[in-house]
Amino acid sequence: MTDIAVIGAGIAGLVCAQQLSQAGYSVVVVEKSRGLGGRLATRRLHGTCADHGACYLKPKGELFERFVEILQSRHILEVWTEEVYELAAGAPLSKPKNRSPRYVASEGMSAIAKSLAPGLEILLNQRVISITSNPENSWHLTLESNNEELSAKALVVAIPAPQAVMLLEPLGESILDAAFLDNLRSVEFYPSISAIAGYPSTSQPFPEWKALTFVDDVDLAWIGLDSSKRPNPQQPHFVVQSSADFAQRHLESQDLQPAGQYMLQRAAESLSLPWLNTPEWMQVHRWRYAFPSRPWHKAFLAAGTSSPLVCCGDWCGGNLVEGAMLSGLAAADEINNQLRHLPLENVNFLNIFT
Repeated sequence: MTDIAVIGAGIAGLVCAQQLSQAGYSVVVVEKSRGLGGRLATRRLHGTCADHGACYLKPKGELFERFVEILQSRHILEVWTEEVYELAAGAPLSKPKNRSPRYVASEGMSAIAKSLAPGLEILLNQRVISITSNPENSWHLTLESNNEELSAKALVVAIPAPQAVMLLEPLGESILDAAFLDNLRSVEFYPSISAIAGYPSTSQPFPEWKALTFVDDVDLAWIGLDSSKRPNPQQPHFVVQSSADFAQRHLESQDLQPAGQYMLQRAAESLSLPWLNTPEWMQVHRWRYAFPSRPWHKAFLAAGTSSPLVCCGDWCGGNLVEGAMLSGLAAADEINNQLRHLPLENVNFLNIFT
């Protein structure tokens, strides 16, 4: 028996777990993937790494700015560029009117999640396949690996809302009221497809930009020279992200390589860089739940059950990585309020860096 089980080791889950752990609760984080970070995803390939999820951070709020400052002081984050160019149909390539720093991790964006992990008990490669409610007011989690089981007094579900629905719906309305499930079902996401492509060092001419947004393209959303984030890159590589419409059309394709090749072809044509269409290597990844299209309007979603159950994530407020962090903190406060009311006033997940 642990005090709190957290499902999902993205930013929301890790921040929530750190906040509760520092307050004195016993916390276990369960993550279905082999790595941390969720959409802060980094793929290791061909002697380098590439960010095929969130490509950079652009902090707005005071707390998130402080978080970025700390990571920058620890040489985990650095400024990548202050300009994201724009390309609109029938218009020349244009520099942005406003400059603002975009921060990246030279070791890959997943390094941000790893920085939040110290001191936490995290079970990787462990998918939760069922949740039941026990008579003694606790939650019972069954893990897929070898039917291991975990019991907790409180539960935080820090995964995309549609995945949370699949996990929580079997509990039924006898445990979870209809309004909670309806609110969870109301959250919707845009999908995305990311293509990572590597090129010979002799490919020329290289663009003047490091990152570019396709303003109104039906197929493409963004392209970045990802290798420019890395110290001493072996060869140039780009990350191209599709539009939501394009991703929706190809989301169920068993083989995503043709979709990725088409994305490179479209980018090559739009940017007048024909060599973009002939990479030395390419990997393609689908994100079924990339960006909240219909987010929940509050920082968390609580079930109102006798045993605390709170959902959180970037879909609570919809402000991507920064929103995920704030949602994780709000979820920790709610769990604490329902349990022992331990003092959280002087607890801050940033304490792990001091």
